[in-house]
Amino acid sequence: MSQWDEIRKDFPATARGAFLNAAAGSPVPRPVSEALLAYLREIGEDDQWGPWLRRQERAREQVARLLGAEADEIAFVPNTSTGMNIVAELLSGDGAVLSDELEFPTVTLPWIHRGTTVHFVPAVEGILHLESFAAPNAPRAATILISHVQFSNGCRQDLDAFGALKEQRKLVVCGSQSVGAFPVDVKHSGIDALASAGYKWLCAGYGTGFVYVSRELLKRPPHSIGWLSVERPFAHNNREYTLLDSARRYEMGCPAFAGAIAMGAAAEYLLGIGIETIAQRVLELNAYLTSRLEHAGLTTLSPAGPHRSAQTLVQTPDPKGTARALLERGIHVTRKPEGVRISTHLYNNEEDVDRCVKALEELRAG
Repeated sequence: MSQWDEIRKDFPATARGAFLNAAAGSPVPRPVSEALLAYLREIGEDDQWGPWLRRQERAREQVARLLGAEADEIAFVPNTSTGMNIVAELLSGDGAVLSDELEFPTVTLPWIHRGTTVHFVPAVEGILHLESFAAPNAPRAATILISHVQFSNGCRQDLDAFGALKEQRKLVVCGSQSVGAFPVDVKHSGIDALASAGYKWLCAGYGTGFVYVSRELLKRPPHSIGWLSVERPFAHNNREYTLLDSARRYEMGCPAFAGAIAMGAAAEYLLGIGIETIAQRVLELNAYLTSRLEHAGLTTLSPAGPHRSAQTLVQTPDPKGTARALLERGIHVTRKPEGVRISTHLYNNEEDVDRCVKALEELRAG
């Protein structure tokens, strides 16, 4: 039995269907559900404030390891939108933002809402080209704002290359479609801030996520604070305060322990396997998928080569009907305007892919 067969056993949901929709939401592995069940038992029996705080800090350290960050640069948030709004509050006043036309609204709308000009770089045949963001070619901007992997077609960007060309601009990244499946090193790539949900490739479940804010950006005062944003909160001083110098200042009130515990358990699980190992596996499965789709004569709309990720958009004439028919067969994908998006994660296998491609062939044949 292979390593991946053993890992698949950690995901009980795989016995019920082919979950090829990690880009929308993943099932959670047993270690995450067990950590959450333990917390629920504790919350029903006794107040474990101290142990829960310590568990939250261990989780913060695990998430920081995933990113090559320092623990004090990580704050837990319930979703990407919350994290991106924290970052937009810090940077929106600096000037225009340079983003791209493939972005999910969560990435760009918080900036537009604050009156910041957002320039949208066009995609050429579904690919964002690095040179379009280089200072001599691009509109003047204070911040570069991109997703590591695009939600729409899976186009994956080279974060190291973006860090090398940012110059005096800040680099802000959405990691919701990559963290957990692909390596990210915020220091090496020169990333100033990164926000990510935990329920997709991180397999931590809904209501989980984090934001990374670099040590440099932490020098800027936050726009919003709460009683736990300050030093010595239990002094209950309602007149004066000293802000925390860490990203914990963004966790303003009583902690959402469940989300942090789930996020920590998921990060520890993935780190135990190895992110480089996971990346190799998800890319192998995606290459197998695209090969099978090509052999079946089905059209893919996602880039390959260096921009390949673990998700592939497949063109279909009736995306809604196709997604529904696949679900009736126990195959979970995501409907898109152009077709269906198929994701390959560490809990998938070649049989999942074969099952999906065969079903698409049958649906095409009527």
